[in-house]
Amino acid sequence: MSEAPEAPAKADPAPPARPGWRDVLARLRQPKVLVMLLLGFSSGIPIYLVGNTLGFWMRENAIELSTIGFLSWVGLAYSLKFLWAPLVDKVDAPLFGRWLGRRRGWMLLSQLVVAAALVGMALVEPREGQLLVAGMAVDHLVVFGAMALVVAFASATQDIVIDAWRIEIADSNEQQGLLTSAATLGYRGALLVTDALILIMAAQVGWVVSYEVMALLMGVGVVAVLVAREPAASVVAARTPHPALFTAQGLFDALVGPFVAFFRQHGSWALLMLLTISLYRLPDFVMGPMANPFYADLGIDKETVGAVRGSIGLVATILGIAAAGLSAVRFGFVPTLLAGAVLGPGSNLAFAYLALHGADPGVFAGAMVIDNFCSGYAGVALIGYMSSLTHIGYTATQYALLSSFYALLGKVLKGFSGVAVEHLETGRSLLEAYSLFFVGTAVVGLPALLLCILLTVRRPRTPVGGGLEPSTSD
Repeated sequence: MSEAPEAPAKADPAPPARPGWRDVLARLRQPKVLVMLLLGFSSGIPIYLVGNTLGFWMRENAIELSTIGFLSWVGLAYSLKFLWAPLVDKVDAPLFGRWLGRRRGWMLLSQLVVAAALVGMALVEPREGQLLVAGMAVDHLVVFGAMALVVAFASATQDIVIDAWRIEIADSNEQQGLLTSAATLGYRGALLVTDALILIMAAQVGWVVSYEVMALLMGVGVVAVLVAREPAASVVAARTPHPALFTAQGLFDALVGPFVAFFRQHGSWALLMLLTISLYRLPDFVMGPMANPFYADLGIDKETVGAVRGSIGLVATILGIAAAGLSAVRFGFVPTLLAGAVLGPGSNLAFAYLALHGADPGVFAGAMVIDNFCSGYAGVALIGYMSSLTHIGYTATQYALLSSFYALLGKVLKGFSGVAVEHLETGRSLLEAYSLFFVGTAVVGLPALLLCILLTVRRPRTPVGGGLEPSTSD
């Protein structure tokens, strides 16, 4: 008796075709991309005003490098935002939540607080001496630092919600890549304003007026909030009955649920992912507080710094962001992440070279091009990768957790950056100390590079994209 012929083996389904370059560019015209650009701008306005730019202002007011470094710790609010992200995920914002929805309500509230606190910083100013507060003499820098902390806290809250909106509003991984690029372009545009154009403005009208103008620019975010629509996932979450937040089950779901979901989704790779994220931008964070004091000590005036950053620096930033965004759509998040791990520390080495050549305009311009391109590329690469790891239902909390891992170690270490430069100055000139410091910050990027290589070679095949369908890119 003859055997029945075996049925032919079922062929594996062909993977979805990657989008062509024409399709990628056509998607840039979507309205949500423009809204994301404006929200990215609003997100980027506060961070340098309580960070690098603030260091320039303080140094001009003869504040010591060590004090500048320690005051940079107000930026730890960005790294601790996962502590209150569950509240943002589960509760409507006071005053605005019922009107605008959960995501947009928190956005508007945080933007108004940032603007008010920036005005407070402008009125107080960073200087030595005593200030009368409610009839009590308080150190001027303490009051100023408190206002900066309010800016950082409200700004971190805004970031929680904008990141959640960006992830939840995307329809696919490819669209997430474009939204990430739009957010980063807006963000870097804000950094251009607060790290370059503000220097030109401060030279003309002073720091006080400049900070007040920055407060007014938060209105860009307000406009974006009013134009944006609430993500469907957020609307459903707000209407879905869930345990009251301040019950045992509610607190467990809000605080522990995001961690459980993340480790369940990514398994044994979760710890490697978190370690990679925590080390990825370490070189930038550690050198950050010393960049603007370095320009001041190098003898480059504010107008020159602002002009270079606002011209060729802007072009380099846009090219870096565009390159990373198109790479993420075309090749996937993980290969783009690896390329960023190579490029990121390059800007630190450019600063080290600049320190040895003094205030040479050509070398300074070259360093700015390298710094802006590399920072723009690496920023998009990391944000896109982190966004791909989140899970719908815990978007705000999980992304806040990831971005806290990305920033926490660097923001703790950067507080000692001024002490490090002062220590290296022993037996050397100040510029030689800066050069050694910048080389050291580049070297600390090597572990992240090795981890990215491991992820590229043996990356896990898990669902990505905030609960979206898995992409063949990763």
